[in-house]
Amino acid sequence: MRITALNRILLLVMCLLAAYQVGMGINGLENVPTVAYTIAFGVLLVAGLLIIILGYEVLDSPIVVVVSTIIPLSLSLGLIWEHVGSLRLPYLVFSLLGFLAIIITRSLRMPRRLPAYVITLVHGAAGMIVFLLPSYLAAQGITSPGFSLVGLGGALIGLAGLLLYFLKTGKPIVSREIILHILPGIFLLMTIAFVSGFALT
Repeated sequence: MRITALNRILLLVMCLLAAYQVGMGINGLENVPTVAYTIAFGVLLVAGLLIIILGYEVLDSPIVVVVSTIIPLSLSLGLIWEHVGSLRLPYLVFSLLGFLAIIITRSLRMPRRLPAYVITLVHGAAGMIVFLLPSYLAAQGITSPGFSLVGLGGALIGLAGLLLYFLKTGKPIVSREIILHILPGIFLLMTIAFVSGFALT
């Protein structure tokens, strides 16, 4: 399926927003969350550019599953490091080991269900943190209400990840054409939510 001109424009706007976030960053943070957020938006930028240049065929690459995990893992690590001091080191270890486990289970021959279990655990845990933690912090008045938009971005990235996962397994929730048609819009809305939420922290 060829990528439409409209979807290229949506992805281009997403890339510009991600590039803005990489360039401007979030002021006043420690090194770890700064690096984590920069990696997340950097990967989002590169992924968007690859889809624009190479088309949807890039999504068929086995490395997509590995790379797509970097975004929620990096965002969740930054959020934990910034807002939940007691879990900094445990979650850093979980992030590193989880990412390593995904690389290993995707690179070597494993029992059929093991790679799915690993990515569900790692991606699911990271996604839930990105979705729930900003909303909780905003609801408790620890951050501004606008920070809950980061949680909305987390929900959207979870939706995109779910659609891509079932597409890769050959059991899509809806047709491949519909998924590929709506993904650029989801990516753009997700990026808008993330950038706005961090700006309104």
